[in-house]
Amino acid sequence: MKQIKEYEFPNGDLEKLEDLIDLGTYCDIRLNYGESNHITLKDGTIEEVSSGMSSGVCVRMLYENGWGYATADTTDLKEIKELIQKAYKVAKIANNESKKKVILKETPTYADYIKSDIKINPKDISTEEKKEYLLESHKNLIDENTTNTNGSNKIVSTSVSYSDATGYSLFMSSEGTKIESDRTKVFMYMTAVASGNNNSNNLQYASERIGGDGFEVINYDKIIELSTNAKERALRLLTAKQCPKGEFNVVLDPDLAGVFIHEAVGHASEADLVLQNDSVFKDKIGEVVGSEIVSVIDNPNIDNSFGYYKYDSEGVKGQKTTIIENGVLKGYLHSRETAGRMDMELTGNGRAQGLNKPIVRMSNTYIKPMDWDFEELLQDTKDGIYLKGSRGGQVDTGKGLFQFNSVEAFLIEKGELTTPLRDAGLSGEILDILHNIDAITNEFKLSIGYCGKGGQSVPVGDGGGSVRTRTTIC
Repeated sequence: MKQIKEYEFPNGDLEKLEDLIDLGTYCDIRLNYGESNHITLKDGTIEEVSSGMSSGVCVRMLYENGWGYATADTTDLKEIKELIQKAYKVAKIANNESKKKVILKETPTYADYIKSDIKINPKDISTEEKKEYLLESHKNLIDENTTNTNGSNKIVSTSVSYSDATGYSLFMSSEGTKIESDRTKVFMYMTAVASGNNNSNNLQYASERIGGDGFEVINYDKIIELSTNAKERALRLLTAKQCPKGEFNVVLDPDLAGVFIHEAVGHASEADLVLQNDSVFKDKIGEVVGSEIVSVIDNPNIDNSFGYYKYDSEGVKGQKTTIIENGVLKGYLHSRETAGRMDMELTGNGRAQGLNKPIVRMSNTYIKPMDWDFEELLQDTKDGIYLKGSRGGQVDTGKGLFQFNSVEAFLIEKGELTTPLRDAGLSGEILDILHNIDAITNEFKLSIGYCGKGGQSVPVGDGGGSVRTRTTIC
C-alpha cells in the first residue's frame, strides 16, 4: 500500500483506523485531500486566478437499519475517532426511527492503489503557461477578419476558463476493503458570442470544451481547432434561419444523442429513482422499451474517458452494464443498498462528490453504434432535420417526457445538409423516441462534462453514434 504521509495523514495510523471502524453493522471511511486551480479569461482580460486546498474525512455507519453519517475537515486520528462515535450514535437513533430494512449487497473486498495514468501533471505547468493557452484561445475566437459592414467585430465577447484538480483519496470499510487513489482532472471551456451589424436582438453564442486526466489534453493545435469551431458556429448562427416546427425525421449527432441517452435513459435507469416511483422504466425489466437496434451501455472502464473510474465510492469495482439490449430493458444502475433492496446484481454506480453520501450515478453512458455510415444515413433519410449539440433541456423521468434544445441544426434535403437552422428543440415521450430509432451510425464519440444530481456533481461521458428517429421539433 502507498505511504500517505505526504498528505498530512500520519503514516502507520491506517492500521489504527481498522480497529476504530469495527462498530455497528457496517462502516466505511473516505478520506480526501485535494488541490485545485482555476483561471478565467473574459474578453482577453484575466478576471480570476485562484487556487485552493482541501482535506477531510467522512464516516458512514450502518447500525441494523439506521444510517449515521458524519464529516469533518480533518485528518487527525483523534478527531476521526470522535467522528466515528458520532456516526455510530446517529445510526442507532436512525435505526429506532427507521421502518425500512437496509440490505447491502455483498461485494468482494479489495486492497488496491490506483495511480492516475497521466503524462503531464498540471502541477508541473506554471500559471503563466496555462494563461497563454487561454489567451491563444481568445485571440483565435476574436479573429479580426470577422467584421460587420460597419467595421465592428462580429465576435463581441469571449470567455475562456481553465481548471485542474489533483488529489488523493482513501476508502476503508469494516469488511476489509482498502483502496487508495491518486486522481487528476483537467478541464477547459471556451465561449464566443456573435452579433450581426450591431443588432443586439441577434446575439448568438457557441462553446467548446476539452478535458481529461492529464495536462497533455491541452495543446496548441487542439485549442486552435476548438476555438475555431466555436467561432464559426457562432457566426453561422447569425444568418441561420428559424427552425421549422412540427413532426420530422431527425438525425441527432453523437453529442445530442448522448445527452438524450444520459438524461432520458440513464437517469431513468438509476435504481434510487426507480424505487422512488420516479422512472418510466419501473417494473419494465424484460420488456421492450425501444426498437431492436437500440442498446444502451454504462461503462466506467473506458480508458481516457472523462467518466472513468476503477472503483465507485463504495469500494465496488466499476463494470460495463447493459441497460437496454436490442430494445429490451435489461437492468438498472445500482448502489449497494439499491441492489440489496431489489435483490439485483451490483453495477458499481454508487458515486459521491467529495465528502458527500454516495448515490446512484452514471459513468460513461452511450447508445451502441451500429453499421450505418453517416453520409449513407443522410442519403437514406432524404428529407428531415439534422440536430447538433445540446443547450440543455428538461426531463421528467417519472412521466417519461423530455424537451431538449440543440446548439444548431441543418435541413436535410434530397439526402444532403443544406440550410443552417437555429432555435431548434425536440420534445416527446422517451419510449416513443426509443421505439422510433431506426438507424445508428458506426461513429463512437464520448462528450465530456459534469452531471448534477442531489446537489452533487461528478465527471461523466455520454455519446455513441448519430441516431435517426422521428419526433416533434418545437
